Amino acid sequence: MSNLWNAVKIEPRNELVLEGDTVPVMFWNAVRLRGPKVWMRQKELGLWRSWTWDEAGRIVRELGGGLMALGLQPRDTASILANTRAEWVWADLAVLSAGGVSNGIYPTDAPSQVQFLCEDSGTSILFVEDEEQLDKALEVRERLPRLRRIVVMDMEGLRDLADPMVLSFDALRQLGREYNAQHPQELDRRVQACKPGELAILVYTSGTTGKPKGAMHSHGALVYITRAYNPLLPQDESDERMCFLPLCHIAERIAGEYFPLYTGSRVNFVENPETVPENIREIQPTVFFAVPRVWEKFYSAVMIGLRESTKLQQAIYAWSIRVGGRIADRVLAGKPVPGALKLQFLVARALALDNVRKLIGIHRARFLLTGAAPISPELIRWYLSLGLPMLEAWGMTETCGASSCVPPGRIKPGTIGPAGAHNQMRVDPATGEIQVKGPNVFMGYLNQPEKTAESFTTDGWFRTGDVGGVDEDGYFRITDRMKDIIITAGGKNITPSELENELKFSPYITDAVIIGDKKPYLTAIIMIDQENVEKYAQDHDVPFSNYASLTRAREVQDLIQGEIDRVNARFARVEQIKRFFLLDTQLSAEDEELTPTMKLKRKLVERKYAPQIDAMYQ
Repeated sequence: MSNLWNAVKIEPRNELVLEGDTVPVMFWNAVRLRGPKVWMRQKELGLWRSWTWDEAGRIVRELGGGLMALGLQPRDTASILANTRAEWVWADLAVLSAGGVSNGIYPTDAPSQVQFLCEDSGTSILFVEDEEQLDKALEVRERLPRLRRIVVMDMEGLRDLADPMVLSFDALRQLGREYNAQHPQELDRRVQACKPGELAILVYTSGTTGKPKGAMHSHGALVYITRAYNPLLPQDESDERMCFLPLCHIAERIAGEYFPLYTGSRVNFVENPETVPENIREIQPTVFFAVPRVWEKFYSAVMIGLRESTKLQQAIYAWSIRVGGRIADRVLAGKPVPGALKLQFLVARALALDNVRKLIGIHRARFLLTGAAPISPELIRWYLSLGLPMLEAWGMTETCGASSCVPPGRIKPGTIGPAGAHNQMRVDPATGEIQVKGPNVFMGYLNQPEKTAESFTTDGWFRTGDVGGVDEDGYFRITDRMKDIIITAGGKNITPSELENELKFSPYITDAVIIGDKKPYLTAIIMIDQENVEKYAQDHDVPFSNYASLTRAREVQDLIQGEIDRVNARFARVEQIKRFFLLDTQLSAEDEELTPTMKLKRKLVERKYAPQIDAMYQ
């Protein structure tokens, strides 16, 4: 099947070994090994700029020297408040090389959240991206007595700033060059002094149920999980990756920074979060990891574009995707694909499917990877029908990335695959909770020993809070979060994520929250996809003046009702959604209703929109 799917190099490259038992040792070994080869690319002002391993090493050495000149001591914490960009990685590696603890902060966080995270982590040096992020730091710095200096990556608009606490990225590098000239061995000494058991990074949870908790990960755990990724998702120096998800999230930190560091694959940084669709078409990554919302947006764009195409083009696509679907069904069932069907698929690719892949920017991809949230099995089948295996991985902040992953040779949509060889997974027979044990599991929550103790069983297994099961092949399935399970007034247990995933498969729905605990029936709070719904309204002469009026339009209400009817048809009557309302505010990551990874916070949404929810039950 490898020729059919273009899935070459799927087998693990077990000969790939990069020495080092801490992240900084591994990084400097990589620099020495790969020196003049290109490691990073970033688009700036419309042009792609490249950095070799040697150049990245020089920048990290200068930044590390600068941090030491500013007084950063081993085990001191430095935080990074920035979007995903090359400077983020350099700052992270410089902090670790200097023996410090690195902590990431979401660039969408409000000043009060920045204050809490800096205070809780004991941040002494704060990297900020630009003037916008600097303003947040300056607003709260008087309440952060341990904060000594603020380093700005992009000084646009700040050239005349004269603040003794603030210095530019370039100024820190210059300070490092001077320090390293006077202390040429100090950075290397600190790198070698790092121990695998020492704290390396803090990754704060998204805070959906309270204040974020700082998960502590050691150098040893980071190296361990990074090495473990290659048997699961093999890559090498010929691979192109795109790095665009938040690096303060454990998924991109491991998959987008440390794993490419280990494998040597090239990392491409997008211009900004809004240019992802354009940049992916330019980069054409060979391996692409994204969260379900990104995969849903790509699918929606194709569906909307298809509605604007000619009848002939629609007919060609319909035939081609049916052929791909027939192959996908056989592959998923573990059955051989007849030669005649393979030939039809080659024709289907030439006529339509390759154009869809190129439109998205995934034409060169060997496989696609999804994680960090549940995804609709139908979406996985659709990408498979294009000829692209989509592998679902599962993990948590506390498990330091993926604990399980669906293998390319046996895809089962709706599952998260078997446990990776690097850790153990089990289902608690009493509660159905999935639990994990292994060297990748975190050290505990910073400053919260009680929460840490609550997170482990008496025999040392981490309580994930996810409910699920495992089949005869060892494939795990997540049904929902324990705290999200709905028990209706009639006593029916409902897993809302399954309904929510089906709703999000619609090009007109971005997110949904199912309501119904202790209620007589299910209802839904829905966030529409603004771009696609606006396009629908324009095409059907639906008048609207703003986002709120768009959600109130009868035609839009009917459109969403039609999408709900489609989903309801797949579920038993007791599991069907009876009523819904549309959020009339256009939400972004800055809004309290959304996590930094753009997921609706269930409990907060239920509290904030309690009157609207009550109205659906009157």
